[in-house]
Amino acid sequence: MEFRHLGRSGLKISEIAYGNWLTHGSQVEEDAAHACVRAALDEGITTFDTADVYAGTRAEAVLGRALEGQRREGLEIFTKVYWPTGPGQNDRGLSRKHIMESIDASLRRLQTDYVDLYQAHRFDYETPLEETLRAFDDVVRQGKALYIGVSEWRAEEIAQALKIADEMGFDRIISSQPQYSMLWRVIEEEVVPLSEKEGIGQIVWSPIAQGVLTGKYKPGQPPPAGSRATDDKGGSDMVSRWLQDDVLTRVQQLEPIAADLGLSMAQLAVAWVLQNPNVSAAIVGASRPEQVRDNVKAAGVTLDADVMKRIDDVIAPVVTRDPGKTASPRKRP
Repeated sequence: MEFRHLGRSGLKISEIAYGNWLTHGSQVEEDAAHACVRAALDEGITTFDTADVYAGTRAEAVLGRALEGQRREGLEIFTKVYWPTGPGQNDRGLSRKHIMESIDASLRRLQTDYVDLYQAHRFDYETPLEETLRAFDDVVRQGKALYIGVSEWRAEEIAQALKIADEMGFDRIISSQPQYSMLWRVIEEEVVPLSEKEGIGQIVWSPIAQGVLTGKYKPGQPPPAGSRATDDKGGSDMVSRWLQDDVLTRVQQLEPIAADLGLSMAQLAVAWVLQNPNVSAAIVGASRPEQVRDNVKAAGVTLDADVMKRIDDVIAPVVTRDPGKTASPRKRP
């Protein structure tokens, strides 16, 4: 496993991170989830990403049990706050009330005294940003989180938060967690340049485009049984935008490139996002241990300029770069 600094912070994280959005507590049974976490640990992954909302808070609890007995100092545990976790009007958003209550609940479920990174899961347009940042700063001062990050914030939102933090003496954001893949490159225009300037690292999710870049979805054919496209627990709506014959045909043309490098399609996709120097880690999920072992082989892979050009020549006509300037579809994770 290779390790990278998270932005310009001193925190080092495994460049392959394990995430449990659509698996723990939802898509797979707990024994299988524990087996995937053990496989991740065996392969050298030390960074684990979750969120309070995943599987209605169950994902955090499953991850906490799966990591029980591990040396805490050897792990980097990330979670998030924003989406509703209860029926009340204050069970959502980035108000001080919700942040302070949510961090305590997350720590209980994760069975830990602190998280390494606490992330704002979306931007809250209904709460003053100063209130949100002060609450996050207090979470850090209380030792409940070591660093603060954001997920799916626009460049202008990140810039506004950095300005306020500097003016008020708060801890600065050190990470951004956006969607990023060969097919979805929205962050490249504005988020990445700002982040490079300000010392923010990207922890990217869906580097395999919800499984589409594995090549398992074929043009003109129905999705394989049991795949994310047939999942009714949150995955099918995310993957559906890629299930168009022009996209799938282009993806199939990546297979010879992967084969020439001795990589699987998934490994090529994960390695591709890691070529971006602003990416600190790529999050991979898994419902089976062998998926973890396959994806982790992308760590340390270097794709030379000729390979990157071959990939672009194939995939460029179907790449999404600027869907209305939004960081990503306003959905989970």
